[in-house]
Amino acid sequence: MHIALSFNLKGDAVGSVEDPAEPPSEPPGSPADDLYAEWDDIHTINAVAAALAKRHRVSMVEANLDAFETYRRLRPDLVFNIAEGLHGISREAQVPAMLDLLCIPYTGSDPLTLGLCLDKRRTKEILTHYGIATPRFTVVESLSDVPVRLRYPQMVKPTLEGSSKGVTDKALVQNRQELLRQVAWVLENYQQPALIEEFLPGREFTVALIGNGPALQVLPIVEINFDTLPLGVNPIYSYEAKWLWDQEEDPLQIFSCPAELESLLRRQIEELCKAAYRTLGCRDWCRIDVRLDANNHPHVIELNPLPGILPRVEQNSCFPKAARAAGLAYDEMILAVVDAASARLNLSSGVTHERRGLL
Repeated sequence: MHIALSFNLKGDAVGSVEDPAEPPSEPPGSPADDLYAEWDDIHTINAVAAALAKRHRVSMVEANLDAFETYRRLRPDLVFNIAEGLHGISREAQVPAMLDLLCIPYTGSDPLTLGLCLDKRRTKEILTHYGIATPRFTVVESLSDVPVRLRYPQMVKPTLEGSSKGVTDKALVQNRQELLRQVAWVLENYQQPALIEEFLPGREFTVALIGNGPALQVLPIVEINFDTLPLGVNPIYSYEAKWLWDQEEDPLQIFSCPAELESLLRRQIEELCKAAYRTLGCRDWCRIDVRLDANNHPHVIELNPLPGILPRVEQNSCFPKAARAAGLAYDEMILAVVDAASARLNLSSGVTHERRGLL
């Protein structure tokens, strides 16, 4: 097949690939140090391209303002989409929506699912409606909206961010004074509502899934071990833990994979994640964050239908870590996603959008 790789390149590396995007201006109120946190570096982009090239002809398409015309001209058989977007709450959905308009198939979830999963409030509302366990929460747009009666501790997060953006070590609050301070910080810096979420005191896991329908597979579960964090910090996988304290030259020994779990708890986590995956309409792959309550019952924290896939072992990227534990090399993991999408789209039959006489 002819596969196009759709990506966003981190701002500090713009210009490293053909047809580069101009560095976008910083959104109002967004902290400069996390502006590009969701985007991929050139090493990840090249690793994905090399994996795809093991079986397919590959074109590189940066998700910039020229992407629509590029795809209209290129007309690949499939797009491998890892583009995160930058501006607006629809940013993760923009490339898939464009590809839907052009009748070009792509890997991963559709625009609706990507938009819902980026919005923590909508995700949790849907999970709650369908009886899928998730921590209790409220969303506030001003300090006057903050409930007076809450059971502490609580977590405070921006509602519309990924990659732990805005979830600093101070996101875990122990009293109303800390809560108001952190809510004010989120409102001011991210210009969006703040999610206030019940903090669950149990173990935390992240769960990688590949496939669709009956072929949906849960990869070995990754546990996050907070006792390996620096002394005095909170037991959460914060922005600092993900991006500042965990460095490739000195990686935190924070993950265990496969996690040591009793068989019943492992099955409960797997079934919970499958239910969340299907309920939110995820396709081909996703990573789901799970935390246990005081009674060891698992709850879904959030879904990541565009999971991080840093290629090197030292980079502590959880989806590739789970894949390695399942016996999949990085290239095999990427191609497994292509296989899942191809089966879903019936591309193996050789019927492409061009042969169907579409746009």
